[in-house]
Amino acid sequence: MASPNKKSFPLRIDPQLWQEIERLAAQELRSVNAQVEYLLREALAKRGRLPETKKTPLPPQEPEQPEDA
Repeated sequence: MASPNKKSFPLRIDPQLWQEIERLAAQELRSVNAQVEYLLREALAKRGRLPETKKTPLPPQEPEQPEDA
């Protein structure tokens, strides 16, 4: 089921490239769609063009204490 806040569009892609994306998605435990989005975000971030997300940031976690302390 598609997320209501996401844009969908048809994509024509080389079959060999698609196979590599499928393989990488499986290795990283993502769907192919999530992998494509991850790769696009990674490429935009590398170029300093990643748009800000509207997600609420997680609160900072306290460091774990050693068990024998």
